[in-house]
Amino acid sequence: MQTGQINVQTENIFPIIKKFLYSDTEIFVRELVSNAVDATQKIKTLSSLGEYKGDLGNLQVEVLLDKEAKTLTIRDRGIGMTADEVDKYINQIAFSGAEEFVEKYKDKAEAIIGHFGLGFYSSFMVSDKVNIITKSYQKDAKAVKWESNGTPEFTIEEIEKEERGTDIVLHIAEDSVEFLEDARISGILKKYCKFLPHPIIFGERSNWIEDPEGEKDEEGNVKKVEEKVPDQINNTAPTWVKKPSDLSDEDYKDFYNELYPFTEEPLFNIHLNVDYPFNLTGVLYFPRLKNNVEVQKNKIQLYSNQVFITDSVENIVPDFLTLLHGVIDSPDIPLNVSRSYLQSDSNVKKISNHITKKVADKLSAMFKDDRDDFQNKWDDIKVFIQYGMLSEDKFYDKAQKFNLFKTTDGDYFTTEEFKEKISAAQTDKDDKLVILYATDVDEQHAFIATAKERGYTVAVMDSPLDVHVISMLEQKLDKTTFARVDADTIDKLIQKEEEQPSKLTKEDEEKLKPVFEGLVSKDKFVVQFESMSETDVPMMITQSEFMRRMKEQQAMGGGGMNFMGNMPEMFNLVVNANHPLTSQILGEKSKKAQKNLAKQATDLALLAQGMLKGEELTAFIKRSVGLLSPEK
Repeated sequence: MQTGQINVQTENIFPIIKKFLYSDTEIFVRELVSNAVDATQKIKTLSSLGEYKGDLGNLQVEVLLDKEAKTLTIRDRGIGMTADEVDKYINQIAFSGAEEFVEKYKDKAEAIIGHFGLGFYSSFMVSDKVNIITKSYQKDAKAVKWESNGTPEFTIEEIEKEERGTDIVLHIAEDSVEFLEDARISGILKKYCKFLPHPIIFGERSNWIEDPEGEKDEEGNVKKVEEKVPDQINNTAPTWVKKPSDLSDEDYKDFYNELYPFTEEPLFNIHLNVDYPFNLTGVLYFPRLKNNVEVQKNKIQLYSNQVFITDSVENIVPDFLTLLHGVIDSPDIPLNVSRSYLQSDSNVKKISNHITKKVADKLSAMFKDDRDDFQNKWDDIKVFIQYGMLSEDKFYDKAQKFNLFKTTDGDYFTTEEFKEKISAAQTDKDDKLVILYATDVDEQHAFIATAKERGYTVAVMDSPLDVHVISMLEQKLDKTTFARVDADTIDKLIQKEEEQPSKLTKEDEEKLKPVFEGLVSKDKFVVQFESMSETDVPMMITQSEFMRRMKEQQAMGGGGMNFMGNMPEMFNLVVNANHPLTSQILGEKSKKAQKNLAKQATDLALLAQGMLKGEELTAFIKRSVGLLSPEK
């Protein structure tokens, strides 16, 4: 038996490992199972190169739980280690077996993962003693057993072992007994090891088969009997490692259901498959976002050669891409020693740019190939495209080809198409193009109808991001401004050279103004007279485009000054100076009759904007019924 001290630079590395090296205790399962898969992959590679002539046998990795003995064992039938290799790779912590192996076979071995070394030491986070029982694949190799109790001291001795491979036996510490529970280990394995490339076996599951003795039930059918079979927890060939040409739409949908059970089907997917200048595979799915801009940054899963790393990928992909679901797998994304946190480097930027380009190209191709289908999906993907345009200049440049304006008539136009359609009618006297828009087609129906009577087209902009999109487009599009259709009278929104003459004199307006001001709160409304068409409504409620936009941007967490969000809502009570009802109110001899008629007209304007409520609404209804009732 050999005894000695592990060659480490500090007196005792294990407390450091336990406290600082790994951010999450459960990571030890991933590290040890990944190492077991490494060892398994190595023996497979050596066999394919003719350097190992023996029988490969069953290349599965087993995870074994013994509650009575308080042990957790990770067993592989991989490459194994000699006593010298144990000394080199385990006792001399500065070396890494995987790195040396990859260097030797870098032109031939394609699926080597992990760093056997520091990953192994994660076992001491939950153990008060660890054994390595291993036998090398090499001819005439002796099996050895290594043992350490969490201090730099260790023992190593020769033992008898039939099969090649390695058992890592963890004697679970008292403060980590949670890792002796089947459900806990099963959950960790399904989280981190669900797509490893070799079978991972943990426990047994029930399998119902026909009775081998042929016993039948009352209906004459052969009875089903239960048998226990090893439970494989992983899918060794997930969709993203296959060629797109070998996959159907159903395959992609099935994989999505495997990733996100019991969720709504995605709209479409993008298959990533790059091997130069970096390695990147994966499948990204577009969920049905509609107007949901809640960014869930735990939907894209990052893997490294099928080992789960993290679901926090905001350092790899631009923020807007975190709205997508799916898998990214790349061994070229640098990780720290625990594989838990991403490090900033040029490869990450290249990968990020590539994914952004791939997504933009996919959307562009969909738009070109089947515009009708793209338009049908628009409401579900609009938020994603807008988020990308707002946050990534490169994506904005590409998105100009497929970003759409939807009109209140249900037609769709690209930006250039829309500008061309409305330019003749909606260019004002200052040669500025005015894009009219509505945020709620039903609530703003009267304003939309007035605009359409003038021959104007109204865009629907009801996304939670539209307030920012509007500001962005006003900066990027030459001589173009946006105005919500209820922000002012239609003739003020798009001012032409000719002005409508007013039927009211200044004296008339001064007589009427106090009447209307007495009907609304001065803290909330400003009364103004406008020269409108006789066929327009007698009165309307509008809100300044600037003030409303500032408040909306503040509510969305951007743009405007902080004080905007705290300012009271202000509206305009616009009186149509040319409407016959206005003249009738002016001509009333009785002050009471004048006030009642003005009140009814004001309440109608408030009702049209959904602003007449409570006691005021009840009084309006009662008054209206009175006006409609036949005189007694």
